[in-house]
Amino acid sequence: MTTHTAVDVIRAKRDGARLTDAQIDWVVDAYTRGAVADEQMSALAMAIFLNGMDAAETAQWTRAMVDSGEKLSLDVGRPTVDKHSTGGVGDKITLPLAPLVAACGAAVPQLSGRGLGHTGGTLDKLESIPGWRAQLSVDEVMSQLRSVGAVICAATSGLAPADKKLYALRDVTATVEAIPLIASSIMSKKIAEGAEALVLDVKVGSGAFMKSLDQARALASALVSIGVDHGLKISALLTDMSVPLGRAVGNSVEVTESVEVLRGGGPADIIELTVALAKEMLSRAGISADPAAVLASGEAYETWARMIRAQGGDPDAPLPVGQHKHVVTATSDGYLTKLDAYAVGVAAWRLGAGRARKEDPVQPGAGILCLAKPGDKVTKDQPLLELYTETPDAIPAALESLTGGHEIGETPPTRTPLVIDTIRG
Repeated sequence: MTTHTAVDVIRAKRDGARLTDAQIDWVVDAYTRGAVADEQMSALAMAIFLNGMDAAETAQWTRAMVDSGEKLSLDVGRPTVDKHSTGGVGDKITLPLAPLVAACGAAVPQLSGRGLGHTGGTLDKLESIPGWRAQLSVDEVMSQLRSVGAVICAATSGLAPADKKLYALRDVTATVEAIPLIASSIMSKKIAEGAEALVLDVKVGSGAFMKSLDQARALASALVSIGVDHGLKISALLTDMSVPLGRAVGNSVEVTESVEVLRGGGPADIIELTVALAKEMLSRAGISADPAAVLASGEAYETWARMIRAQGGDPDAPLPVGQHKHVVTATSDGYLTKLDAYAVGVAAWRLGAGRARKEDPVQPGAGILCLAKPGDKVTKDQPLLELYTETPDAIPAALESLTGGHEIGETPPTRTPLVIDTIRG
């Protein structure tokens, strides 16, 4: 029997060698148990960041992280399909999407996270609903999937504990951007969750983690490859994140906008992306249904209301709005030619909608309403953005973040397609 050591594994990857399955299984398990120290895993993560891992290594790394904890068995009487977004600004798509796909006949086990930095977290948004709770037991998740068809909640601590430990380490060692580690982090949680099919929304643009199309395509390909290796029916949509999605960026404001969509209204881009992802999810789940018609019928809203009530929330309760408001106006006549997603995301974060550290609180009512979007004709002094916060001292820093984030020109800009490409496994 081969005896492995952390130093041998680090040295192998440092020197550009391919890690064996046995080395990967050992080091992930040993790190989870505490037998490999943080400084040793930090060195290995940096070696992976610099020298990469091939598709087989990445698949095995993912498998080892899945095997570090429990795996759910989702026998709920419906085809199971999930969606994961790599994160963006105004990306509230999960909120209307999960009940819509459930209303079409699938079960959607959406185990979500909290926001960090300029990208909002799904759980933070939903926690602005009075009474709603994110923490559910496995039995509660299963019961809700059977009765409602959709659940959005926090992941249980038993799923892929190796990922939770490694994720925190990568955050403080400048190794977050390594594509094999990003891909295995996302996929280990999704595979452990137990859905039969998965659709990925890989964002690209200023407000996304991946700024270039080449980067986003590489990540999407890696994610799909891992999914195929693990027997998932999987697709990845590459979608634009250079402009905020919809008009609301924050927590309660995004819930309000999501409900508008579920009631048959809301911004065109939110409807377009929600329906596109729903179609792909239903196709992967083997369900023949027209999500656009179901959305228009109001059935998806009824499923939303049942989902919120099942988790203790009141879908009819008024939502909090930041008491302090500041309006940004147009400086000239013309067309809004730019509204930078990153600038708006950072401004919302500074207003209190996001957090700098995992333990920081968020303000449910903080956020930004984008009253105009690129392509809209505007006049001098017309309101462009409304900023909301409970902490007025945060407004100057938010305005500083918006400097250069919007521009007005004489001609409307060329529209970038929202869905750029689709990669299927």
